[in-house]
Amino acid sequence: MVMKNIYRDAEHPFAPYIRIIGKGKTGARSLTFDEAKAAMGMILRGEVLDVQLGAFLMLLRVKEETPEELAGFVAAARDHMQAPRDIAVDLDWSSYAGKRKHYPWFLLAVKLLVANGVRVFMHGASGHTVNRLYTEDVLPLLSLPVCTTWDEVRARLTEGGFAYLSLDHLSPPLGNMIGLRNVMGLRSPVHTLARLLNPLDAPQVMQAIFHPAYRASHQAAAALLGYRNSCVIKGEGGEIERNPDGLSLALRIVDGEKQEEEWPMLFESRHAPEEAFVLEDFLAVWRGEKAHEYGEMAVVGTLALALRTLRRAASQDEALATARAWWSARDRASLP
Repeated sequence: MVMKNIYRDAEHPFAPYIRIIGKGKTGARSLTFDEAKAAMGMILRGEVLDVQLGAFLMLLRVKEETPEELAGFVAAARDHMQAPRDIAVDLDWSSYAGKRKHYPWFLLAVKLLVANGVRVFMHGASGHTVNRLYTEDVLPLLSLPVCTTWDEVRARLTEGGFAYLSLDHLSPPLGNMIGLRNVMGLRSPVHTLARLLNPLDAPQVMQAIFHPAYRASHQAAAALLGYRNSCVIKGEGGEIERNPDGLSLALRIVDGEKQEEEWPMLFESRHAPEEAFVLEDFLAVWRGEKAHEYGEMAVVGTLALALRTLRRAASQDEALATARAWWSARDRASLP
């Protein structure tokens, strides 16, 4: 069914933003920060037709977002979501990819951070890509709370130092847009901008991407947003998880200054992916009932990256030594 066109005699206010990025090879250009912020603001307020939204998102997907566009989108989203400003956290951790080949070892690193006094706010989404294991489904097994309101986030952070809020509750319009993955057959800029939201203005921000080319864009967008301490890596499966089988390039911002830090491989040979996810086996590694060479080093390596981002280690060696000590001293009985 063709939608009736009610804009025959006057241009829709959102049309100029589509035209800017879609006017052919020679006529198109990227949006400025202010244009991107204005465009995303209209989308989040529901002032855009569905056909316009689809065209806008896919044009951006084809051309790829610039750091200025990403920062503008994030700025609009942060204004729209109106997160509380009185909830103190140490670290913002985004989790939007889901795992397909390996268990979510990064969640054990987060559990260790929380156990050692780091206040972590995590946000993410689930279900937008088939055949993946999502963070939201695993957190309850680790006694890490999944929240649905800001009041609950405040209470859980006060009580236990951790809270997770899904994008559906954080920003319902963005949650709806990220769910278009299975409608469009492609990811949209929402998958990228959501990782940069940092809703509670945490002083340290961890991010991960899957495609290495996006690493620099994330770092640059974080700088434009004024994030003074952040770290973005190519994470295993797109999650904030260091793959111990490969080199890891961390693009950091330290006290407002862009830096690069390369972390070496922790193993010389690659490990095979899991044949299937058996979460009881995953939990058994925490409890010390099962050994998992790849998994345990993924935890330690990820934790070391977080410690560097938190400025709790002056070098990679110190970060790895602290991470190993925390893993060895973990409360194995804290999981049933």
